[in-house]
Amino acid sequence: MTVSEAAPHRNGFTGDDHSRLKALLDKEFLVGAGWDWETMVLSPPADHPTLGSAICRVPGCEALVEHISKGVCRVCAHRMARSGSNELPDFCTKTYTVGVGLCAVGCARPWESRRRPLCAAHGHLQGTVLQIPIDEFLARPDLRPLPGFGPCSVLACTRLRYNGTSPFCKAHHRRWTLAAGADEGLSLDRWCRTESAVVEAGKISLRGLAERVVAEVLYGLQQRCAENIKTHRAVLRPLCDELRRTQVGSITDLPEQTRRQHRYLQQSLVAHCRRGLSSPETEQAKDIWDLRVFGHRSSLDFTIIGLPWLRTAAKRWMAEDLPRRRGINAPSSWQYTLNSLVELSTSLQLQREDHGVDLPLLGRPDIVAFTNRLAFLQQSGTLSLNRRSNILRHVRTVLASARSQGLTRPGQPLAGLPEDFCLVTEDIPRRARSEGPGRALPAEVMRQLCDGLPLIETMTTCREVRVIIELMMDTGRRPEETCELPWDCLERDKDGKYVLVYDNLKCQRRRRELPIADTTAAMIVDQQRRVRDRFPEEPLAGLKLLPAAKMNPLGSKGIRPHLVTEHHRKWVKALPPLLIRHGGTEIEFDKAKVFPYVYRHTYAQRHADAGVPVDVLRELLDHESMDTTRIYYRVGVQRQREAVDKVTRHQFNRNGKHIWREAQALLDAEHARRAVGQVAVPYGTCHEPTNVQAGGGACPFRFRCVGCDHFRTDVSYLPDLTAYLHDLLRNRERVLAAAELDDWARTEALPSQEEIRRVKDLIDRVKQHLDDLSDEERTDVEQATTVVRRARQLASLGMPRVRAPQPDLRLERE
Repeated sequence: MTVSEAAPHRNGFTGDDHSRLKALLDKEFLVGAGWDWETMVLSPPADHPTLGSAICRVPGCEALVEHISKGVCRVCAHRMARSGSNELPDFCTKTYTVGVGLCAVGCARPWESRRRPLCAAHGHLQGTVLQIPIDEFLARPDLRPLPGFGPCSVLACTRLRYNGTSPFCKAHHRRWTLAAGADEGLSLDRWCRTESAVVEAGKISLRGLAERVVAEVLYGLQQRCAENIKTHRAVLRPLCDELRRTQVGSITDLPEQTRRQHRYLQQSLVAHCRRGLSSPETEQAKDIWDLRVFGHRSSLDFTIIGLPWLRTAAKRWMAEDLPRRRGINAPSSWQYTLNSLVELSTSLQLQREDHGVDLPLLGRPDIVAFTNRLAFLQQSGTLSLNRRSNILRHVRTVLASARSQGLTRPGQPLAGLPEDFCLVTEDIPRRARSEGPGRALPAEVMRQLCDGLPLIETMTTCREVRVIIELMMDTGRRPEETCELPWDCLERDKDGKYVLVYDNLKCQRRRRELPIADTTAAMIVDQQRRVRDRFPEEPLAGLKLLPAAKMNPLGSKGIRPHLVTEHHRKWVKALPPLLIRHGGTEIEFDKAKVFPYVYRHTYAQRHADAGVPVDVLRELLDHESMDTTRIYYRVGVQRQREAVDKVTRHQFNRNGKHIWREAQALLDAEHARRAVGQVAVPYGTCHEPTNVQAGGGACPFRFRCVGCDHFRTDVSYLPDLTAYLHDLLRNRERVLAAAELDDWARTEALPSQEEIRRVKDLIDRVKQHLDDLSDEERTDVEQATTVVRRARQLASLGMPRVRAPQPDLRLERE
């Protein structure tokens, strides 16, 4: 082993890493790739899915393609260049094959040419001395094979010497003559070690490379093949020649390549080798983590945190949080946390004389200084309120995690960190809450986007991009979930309706089912047909519905979400201005608000506007929490105002008398809280001043709203009143049938006939009022009622109660 092989390298590899990489090599891969440990030559067959190459396009030529752009072999490429033509039919189709065989007599010497397969000695005898045809010459009984001269002295070469005077094969003898003539001080020994092999189609020589370099190249190729990434010989061979010329002990020691393709391949091989030799335990000891080791993409750089102890706390927190998150956005979330810790590190380094290094001296004043600095940055416009709040939340999480993990104990990295060096709830300002229409796109914008879908196919040759965008519009799935849909993602439920089967990658829930329309199903069926035509021989279980166009020979890789985002941005930019109506005029809609993920919000808003209950919408969006679903849609202030205006015109008192109020006379504050001087109670509102001031908690009566003059209701409460009446009737019959109750208990629990009569009369009067309306007015009221009820449902968790609920007798409560 040479000194260069034993020394550690920039990637942290040790001198014996080539043995570890060699042990990771798969024998099946090596055999399929045509690797020979004896000759150290890689000869992948033409039909290899990732290392193979097509046959030369020149008619009659069976050589493998070496010239990627022209699709021809090297010899034909030279012939085309000499002829000055790029058209294949313009020159002779006669082919020449690169390669050298042995003398036809049986000598251990190379032949002179394919047309004259004799060594130099036998060729001289046949052509100069005897002057007879080759067939007649080979039939002579007195021919004897001659001993060879040994292999060529160039380490990379597998050919034999062509005579006894030169230590090279014929091709390298010519190269050496030219090289020695150009440089008289050229070292023969170094030239033999660094000179590349003679190019032969389909063969790549790894001879002359360090053992570790050979292991790195083979393992990197093995991993690229496992990911179905194409590796062209025209890129791999020059990289191997450069490794040989520089005589480096590892690929990481090779200077960065100037050509983009060579640089990309070098970086890919290095990354795969690093991951192959790494593990979660060894990766956590580094300052830059390769997240692929943990099953994610991208990397995390902890060196941006200046304080070593804070960097250690960040690493330990990250190690615990890594297995909890999935999805393509997880690295962005972690990077966001690291950037928040940078703000704390910067604050301590700027405001303390010891720059925050001495842990026992830290305390509450440093936290106050940190929060004040963030407040100043917000006031100066450097930070937004939400960003300031998020920084404090993330810092609090990491500091709390450090203590819960015991890092502040004696002997630990954060030993001596005071308990008062922490953030409390009061330090974190509330984030700004938008009262606008949310992120969902208006219906006018969606119609214009749908009309512009044909433009996608004219801007890109990949039809799958349009299918992805349409699927996101129709189903509201996340971009990564849509891109990873399997080929067999379409099924039918028990009622025979189509459902989309997908994986919720963010929450790690597999095979989720989503009801879809027949038009969406027809689009999926058409896409399945195109994929099957493209990959007719591949098993269906491994195919993607939306396969990537490149580096995907098996159809098992879906389109990358970032490519969809890029194409989507170009498409939206090329569309005409998006116009919406505002105040009776048309204004232009900001195209920056149109991005792939916004279709999920639009999907939620569309279903919410259609009256879909929030619990059903939660199932459609596949959320675990109802609070998460409520983030995706909202009832806009203007829409709430219009709905309240319509519903207020149809308000009733406890006796069922219609109370007419002009909506235009209402104050803005009334619209914000549904009415001034009132508080929500079951099935209506209460106007009693004391109860209103107490937020509904000062009612002196026991839930007798329908008998109180301060009670008001409207048409939006009609379904609740109807359900309440049914519960009163049902509870009355249940109490009357109970034989185990005493008379006084039955009297207390029995709903009164007067209450039932009042509720029934109130319902009849409201229904009669609705029947008196025209069809158009009744439709408007129904739509307004839907909006008001949905907004009421969003706020129902905080709705004040006049008394504790009685689930046995008051089952109508929501």
